[in-house]
Amino acid sequence: MVPDVSTGSSTLGLIRYVFGRGRRDEHTDPHIVAAWDMAGAPDPGRDREATYTQLATRLDHHVDLRTRELGGVTPPQHVWHCPVRTAPGDRYLTDDEWAEVARRVVAATGIAPQEDARACPVRHADDHIHIMATTVRADGRRPRTHRDGWRAQQECRKIEAEFGLRRLKPGDLTAPQTPTGAERAKAERQGRTVTSREWLRERAYLVAAGVRSVDEYFTVLRSIGIQVRPRIGPETGEVTGYSLAAPGDTNGQSEPVWYGGSKLAPDLSLSRLRERLADQKIDDRPHHLADPTEPWRRVESALRRARTSVESGDDAVAQAHLDAFGDTLHNLALVSHGPHQAELYEAAKAFNRARRSAVRADHQAAASLREAVRELAYASHAPGGIAVALLFAALHLALAAVKWHKHRGHQQQAAAARQALSHLRAGYQQASEPVLADLSRRAPRSRTITRFEAIVRRVLPNEAERVLADPAWPALTTALARAETAGHKAGHLLSEAAAERELCSADSPAQVLVWRIASLPNKRATAARLRSTHGSEPSLSVPQPLVTPHHVTRGASRGTQR
Repeated sequence: MVPDVSTGSSTLGLIRYVFGRGRRDEHTDPHIVAAWDMAGAPDPGRDREATYTQLATRLDHHVDLRTRELGGVTPPQHVWHCPVRTAPGDRYLTDDEWAEVARRVVAATGIAPQEDARACPVRHADDHIHIMATTVRADGRRPRTHRDGWRAQQECRKIEAEFGLRRLKPGDLTAPQTPTGAERAKAERQGRTVTSREWLRERAYLVAAGVRSVDEYFTVLRSIGIQVRPRIGPETGEVTGYSLAAPGDTNGQSEPVWYGGSKLAPDLSLSRLRERLADQKIDDRPHHLADPTEPWRRVESALRRARTSVESGDDAVAQAHLDAFGDTLHNLALVSHGPHQAELYEAAKAFNRARRSAVRADHQAAASLREAVRELAYASHAPGGIAVALLFAALHLALAAVKWHKHRGHQQQAAAARQALSHLRAGYQQASEPVLADLSRRAPRSRTITRFEAIVRRVLPNEAERVLADPAWPALTTALARAETAGHKAGHLLSEAAAERELCSADSPAQVLVWRIASLPNKRATAARLRSTHGSEPSLSVPQPLVTPHHVTRGASRGTQR
């Protein structure tokens, strides 16, 4: 059961809507199911002589009295509106049951706890009602409606249990605002699959994941065609907030339709962005890497450490790493190539809900992950093992996120993390299968394999049989052979890889070892690069954020199509 509280200033306008036929003739048999005065409330849905104006006049009685007291000034936003809808598949509720729902909701929200405010719910479909109320009481006071949306949600959770309806997940006021019916209808008319609000939210997350300051955030948004309107404090002259407008999205007067950052998502507000970006260092000169795959290795290592932090029990630290993980998924999708990219975009979109909760994050604790993630936005494509190793680490951090949210009762976030995990698993399968197959085809000769078997039995006595029987064992032999060529010792390498984390719970211990080994640098190649670049002059080129045209296509729900 879903309530949706809003306020307005026209009682007559709202009445015309709820008793009208609807935008698509979806309103059937609209009528009042309860009221502050059922005998005296005109019902245009049942009484042919009753008019919308008569009902509005009755509802606005106290408002009109207060307006005269104020010298003709109407109390602002005096119309309270709350549609309440049952979930798909719920049983049919009678008018009497809907009347009880309405009375409980207006009491819980503070609209009419003593039945002294004028309110009435109108039913115009089987699955929902619209509760209308005026928020001026007989004595001229306004009801206390602080957190009325949250209180309506809490009461609906109780009603669901008592009425035997589908139990929805409780919220914690960290969910983003959903598109309104008008926004969805507008997108449908324009042939778009997502609303402007949703489109802006995803682009804002994508850009925020790759920048190091709020100024850079605004600059990149403008560079991809999004209008930015900073809000300046009148006293300080400093930026106190901002709004965004999608390209070509205008109202009836050809003015841009603006959405505040916090209205797109709570963690896209200016204050939250400043918290996340406060510790990001901005280099004053180009940064050179001896190994072009180094950014990928740094992120993979940081994700493994983040998983340990999430499981450590410190909620503020865990929340910071989950928020940074949301940026990781956006940047990973951005720089990945291949059929799995679409799954990564979907994982990033799903995890946007799982990255925030009511727990306040200690962003400084996740500074190393954030710094590594920012570098990934500028990284070149790294095909093969290191990219899959990073994806493998991301998959396990998503699993840790599911458990962390579940254990703390964050049901909405846990569900979002599970959805992201599902996409990551699909993306991992698509990305890993060809890489594992190629490694298996390149397995070394039998003498080397026999030597590796002996090393596994010596170094991993408890897991040796499972590793050797694993279908990924041939791929592991190739990974070990390459590691030896790169300057590592197979026995020492296996010992360190196994000591990182237990293998007994892994479905495929050989795959775990393959990706742990794949994330290690090539010692000999790195040393050679360092020798060849020693003393060379720095380049004058400065990397730019990697945002390609298909990431800003209006109406696209992902960067690539399935």
